[in-house]
Amino acid sequence: MRMLESVRLAFRALAANKLRAALTMLGIIIGVGAVITLMSAGEGVSVYIEDQFQGMGSNLLFVMPGSTEEMGSGPPGMGVSGAELTNGDVEALSDPIRAPAVAAVSPVKFRSTVVATAKRDTFPQVLGVTPAFSQVRNWSTEVGMFIDQEDMNSRARVAVLGKTVVDELFPDNPYPLDQTVKINGIPFRVIGVLEEKGGSQMGDEDNAVLVPLTTSQTRLFPSRSRTGEYKVSYIVIEAVDEDSIDAATEQASVILRERHDIDFSDEDDFSIISQADIVNVFGQITGVLTTFLGAIAGISLLVGGIGIMNIMLVSVTERTREIGLRKAVGARRRDILWQFLVEAMMLSLIGGVLGIALGATGAQIITALIDDFRSVVTPQAVVLATTFSAAVGLFFGIYPARRASLLNPIDALRYE
Repeated sequence: MRMLESVRLAFRALAANKLRAALTMLGIIIGVGAVITLMSAGEGVSVYIEDQFQGMGSNLLFVMPGSTEEMGSGPPGMGVSGAELTNGDVEALSDPIRAPAVAAVSPVKFRSTVVATAKRDTFPQVLGVTPAFSQVRNWSTEVGMFIDQEDMNSRARVAVLGKTVVDELFPDNPYPLDQTVKINGIPFRVIGVLEEKGGSQMGDEDNAVLVPLTTSQTRLFPSRSRTGEYKVSYIVIEAVDEDSIDAATEQASVILRERHDIDFSDEDDFSIISQADIVNVFGQITGVLTTFLGAIAGISLLVGGIGIMNIMLVSVTERTREIGLRKAVGARRRDILWQFLVEAMMLSLIGGVLGIALGATGAQIITALIDDFRSVVTPQAVVLATTFSAAVGLFFGIYPARRASLLNPIDALRYE
């Protein structure tokens, strides 16, 4: 029997029992829809994470004190195992002769502490930064000014507040310029309010107060290295361009090894992590999560396949006399086999197509419900779900089709 004839007979059989066929396809529709929706949400999380890290700045390297292994035993920038970074390291990394692949260097001194007004207080991160921080990290002020070199030179007691801090301390005044806040009990004048950054993998970036690096090192959190230099928590390096990231990493490593007097056979007492490294780590995590979600949704496809097998077995029983009659007039075993196998696959494929539409709708609903999030329906997810649904129809349709093809025509014709 030709394939076209098998398809025609399959459509006719499904049309004869529309409600039963629709209910059977429902399992496949839900399964495919769930797979596409969840995989689209997982892909959307990957894109969201990448966008968040790109919003931190471009072509960035983060230099932390301590080796990669040591960093796991304590907060970054807190001098793990005696490792430290200093102002001298910052100056050396800023040398355009020794580090031509480095476009800008931004040291940061941070500590969480109490920031208060006469009536309210909060506990944000206080970052001691330089004017380069604004360029390197893409942090700009919505109103007022950012920290400038004059503030650095005079060790000025000035502060730039994040949106969350403003909401906590000045609920009735969104732009509290020239107001006074006390950081660690020391009064600072507010000179600017940062643009809203929102939450990210780095936490609530709006829950921050920026002060001049020199002020934080001398007035707020004074600490010196063994050589007497002021320490910094970490250093952010911006490479000249994306192609220069590896060169900037190598140049920074050579400079710091030399400054820290590290022998060629010894390990680094610092870690250089690129923006791409961080994105890749989160990408691997979200990739595993997406696969896990897809596997869970795939279970519903198996349930739908079992439903197809059940209905096809019922169909074989109902059409036993028809099978006997067709065999009596010359239909071969493979003709009967293909007739029922194609019918099972048609159920699965039609359900798969409707499931794609359901999945795309589900992805759009998730996008609409979550602010600043966009589900991404990828062709790979559609192909995977459709292929799997067809495979389910084929696998679960084989047994009923084979059972039908093996029926004895004489016994089938006698069947009541």
